[in-house]
Amino acid sequence: MSFPRCALLWARLPVGRHAGHPAAVCSALRAHVGLFPGALGRVPAVATSSSSSASGGSKAPNTSLFVPLTVKPQGPSADGDVGAELTRPLDKNEVKKILDKFYKRKEIQKLGADYGLDARLFHQAFISFRNYIMQSHSLDVDIHIILNDICFNAAHVDDLFPFFLRHAKQIFPVLECKDDLRKISDLRIPPNWYPEARAIQRKIIFHSGPTNSGKTYHAIQKYLSAKSGVYCGPLKLLAHEIFEKTNAAGVPCDLVTGEERVTVEPDGRQAAHVACTVEMCSVTTPYEVAVIDEIQMIKDPARGWAWTRALLGLCAEEVHLCGEAAAIDLVTELMYTTGEEVEVRNYKRLTPISVLDHALESLDNLRPGDCIVCFSKNDIYSVSRQIEIRGLESAVIYGSLPPGTKLAQAKKFNDPDDPCKILVATDAIGMGLNLSIRRIIFYSLIKPSINEKGEKELEPITTSQALQIAGRAGRFSSKYKEGEVTTMHREDLRLLKEILNRPVDPIRAAGLHPTAEQIEMFAYHLPDTTLSNLIDIFVDFSQVDGQYFVCNLDDFKFSAELIQHIPLSLRVRYVFCTAPINKKQPFVCSSLLQFARQYSRNEPLTFAWLRRYTKWPLLPPKNIKDLMDLEAVHDVLDLYLWLSYRFIDMFPDASLVRDLQKELDGIIQDGVHNITKLIKISESHKLLNLENLSAESQSRLSGTLRSQARRTRLTKTLESEAAEPPSPDAAEKSLASRLLRQGLLTADMLKQLEKEWLTRRTERGREKTEPGTYSKGTRRKKQENDSN
Repeated sequence: MSFPRCALLWARLPVGRHAGHPAAVCSALRAHVGLFPGALGRVPAVATSSSSSASGGSKAPNTSLFVPLTVKPQGPSADGDVGAELTRPLDKNEVKKILDKFYKRKEIQKLGADYGLDARLFHQAFISFRNYIMQSHSLDVDIHIILNDICFNAAHVDDLFPFFLRHAKQIFPVLECKDDLRKISDLRIPPNWYPEARAIQRKIIFHSGPTNSGKTYHAIQKYLSAKSGVYCGPLKLLAHEIFEKTNAAGVPCDLVTGEERVTVEPDGRQAAHVACTVEMCSVTTPYEVAVIDEIQMIKDPARGWAWTRALLGLCAEEVHLCGEAAAIDLVTELMYTTGEEVEVRNYKRLTPISVLDHALESLDNLRPGDCIVCFSKNDIYSVSRQIEIRGLESAVIYGSLPPGTKLAQAKKFNDPDDPCKILVATDAIGMGLNLSIRRIIFYSLIKPSINEKGEKELEPITTSQALQIAGRAGRFSSKYKEGEVTTMHREDLRLLKEILNRPVDPIRAAGLHPTAEQIEMFAYHLPDTTLSNLIDIFVDFSQVDGQYFVCNLDDFKFSAELIQHIPLSLRVRYVFCTAPINKKQPFVCSSLLQFARQYSRNEPLTFAWLRRYTKWPLLPPKNIKDLMDLEAVHDVLDLYLWLSYRFIDMFPDASLVRDLQKELDGIIQDGVHNITKLIKISESHKLLNLENLSAESQSRLSGTLRSQARRTRLTKTLESEAAEPPSPDAAEKSLASRLLRQGLLTADMLKQLEKEWLTRRTERGREKTEPGTYSKGTRRKKQENDSN
């Protein structure tokens, strides 16, 4: 209320014996201030008018996600304290008593609950409300007058509720717009999001079968023969492979991935065919044939939304799906909601595969064409080192290697003229690589995973994962026409057979993800809420049918919190948060932060700047830590390229950065080629990262450390055996012979130990000065040996 308005009301007040009394002033003024919330009566009258809309919806929100905003107390007003001039200055002690009485009233707490203020929110809102009133130099006229009336018993303490509610909605703006937020986050009819696809009657063909059954081959043949087509793959490697095969077949095909765009037409126009990663497919471009590979990944907790979007949204006359039979029922149900039927074509494996009745038990039993599958880098390193000790050469493939390095290692392993006949890999070989494997050997069946709470868990691999990996053995296109599967340890073999014999659980739901437009609409209603908190509230308010679930957005929230303090528009912030990064790599995370900071300053990230930032030129790795650092730099260059296709003006040097990345790929390839040397150096300097493994994993899986311990024990044992010559019939029972048979000791190792022991015995003999007497230094050694 303006001061002239207050002066006018003051002039109209009745004159009498008690006209100057504050209560009389308030009573007269109340008749003219109908715009003041709550001034026309008691709280219940206000509550009945809007309680039904306030409750809105049957699903109670998770109020722990509501982060209170700060409402600063009012400072001195330029117009002065109008409320004090009209009534009197407030006694803060009296006001505090009134507020405490207000807070303790059960009726008020119940009324707050009707407006969405549970006990937690009510308490937080009251604390903020009390601080605001007690710390403000001057209050708004309406609340000042109400407080003054309550002090003079001219009003009831309940009359404070409208002002309290107004303040609560200021610090918790969600309360004001819950119904609107529920409408925005309603995800119950995803097919309606794609009107272009719904405008045509698509033919859905599901190619179902295990790995190496030819299902993808048949779908790709249809894709090649079409006038136009799109291939949607789960990995860049697969998109590249289809891109090359399509062009080699004489069909012009473009490539689209998050970090790369390649057009083959000389005039730069788009080709009729495109191979892309599934996240990058267009749902507005019409095609004759679309292929969606690995459709079972629609259940993936992080990326499943991309398969759902492709399945529901691709504008193609024929949509060919390739994947496991476990996805058939779900796909059929989803297509029922679009009015489209699904034709299922079943395929059987082209080559036989068998589970062996014996485990490998020792790396001495390795044969050409073997692939040892590990589930951690540390196992990769220790197994590679043990293979090298045995005089064998191995190729190495794991997830964080650049695609070029993976292909180089695969080529090295597949080359019949290369001495490398053993492959050590993670489950990264499950997709996207053509490998000539005869036998898959599971080094362990335990795979680290992250649960919904973000906690690390060690669980046996699923049947689907085991089948995907085991199916890489004996592929139809390789020189091995039969595949074999076994484990490294004897005790794991029974569990492997159980896992492989279990039926694959049918897929129950498909993933969904909020769009940038939905988040923008949320932000319009909650303008002061952080992006991370917006995502939490969106997921909590979202409503999905039983056939869908909202994907895990932890990585998105991680990036949002990382760059929260940087001033960016919401759309730009959203794009930065969707950039794929490995949050386990500190350098990659800090690079996202630095890129966002540069962008916010409107400073282009040039090639020269990036070279300085990455400290280019980079040296070849000297140990495993250096190799991991180079992999992180490669990821940073990937991040630059990914952002360059979203913000061309701020990331202008994509072609130069791509050339730089190719050069770095070569450096990493050389490092991986010499990985056993890097592992050996890392072991000597204690640089291998074993702290992330559980105690059980370390005791079982760190083969290198176990070998070192065994050698120490063997040295002492052989010394004691040599001191007492064995009997003629004890040769077969000696410890050395048993260890040789079990593969825990090689003949070369035994000879080396014998030489070391003889040398040590000779040195001891020289140290003797006379029978029964030792020099001073030798006596100390003898005492140490006795104590040991």
